[in-house]
Amino acid sequence: MLQLRLPIVRLIGCTLLPIGIFFAQAPYAADPARDVYDGFETATLSKMWDTTRFVPGAVTIQSDIVRAGHGAAKIVVRAKDKYEAGTKGNLPTERAELMEARERVSREGGNYEYSFSMLLPKDFPIVPTRLIIAQWKQYCPGGGCLYDNPVIAIRYDSGVLKITHKVGPKQATLYQTKEELRNRWLDFRFQIRFSANADGRIKAWLDKGQIVDYTGVNAYPEDKQTGFTNPGWFYFKMGLYRDLMGEPMTIYLDEYGKKALPGNAF
Repeated sequence: MLQLRLPIVRLIGCTLLPIGIFFAQAPYAADPARDVYDGFETATLSKMWDTTRFVPGAVTIQSDIVRAGHGAAKIVVRAKDKYEAGTKGNLPTERAELMEARERVSREGGNYEYSFSMLLPKDFPIVPTRLIIAQWKQYCPGGGCLYDNPVIAIRYDSGVLKITHKVGPKQATLYQTKEELRNRWLDFRFQIRFSANADGRIKAWLDKGQIVDYTGVNAYPEDKQTGFTNPGWFYFKMGLYRDLMGEPMTIYLDEYGKKALPGNAF
């Protein structure tokens, strides 16, 4: 059920740094990320988020629609927002995403749990445009690696929600549903161990029901051919990332959490 609050809208300032700065510097989380939580209750965006993946005004903290507490993030993407030309045969893209700061990224072999809530408004466009609403990507120094796709992604297009996995030329669908998911909070929980070996794990729950239980490779190998670092590092983004289209989209985000799990978690 949507919780309605008195309107309090606070604009989030965007740090005007080149997108490539994040990728040109190595992550510096020496150990598994500290446990973090963001209920989007403060007037400004928490420092746990990097702000280079959205234009000024695309992210606001509001209190009209929340999952819990008094605030939630509202993210709006419009045509050509944070435009990026297509590379390696991919189409041009536009985005408005919250990306975890470099010191929060996940290390290959560590066990992590992510949880977050999302709401797509009742009038959210049902279109065939490629759209990713959450994704985990493998860190690539300088952006020049052989592959540039998310290794895990939550996608929503043509009214179908999918969780996909890709560490090679083919993309696998781990879960999909055509259920009407708009106009209600979707509570996601993921338990992940990134690995270029057979001990990789992906477990996922939606609204307390388990929807994914995957064991196997879920990271690219780190070598001269792929260009990825050793050990591998992985960063999380959520919001709206899509191929170009004219119509704006809006999503609400709340109750984000991330924690390191014990070594025997899986």
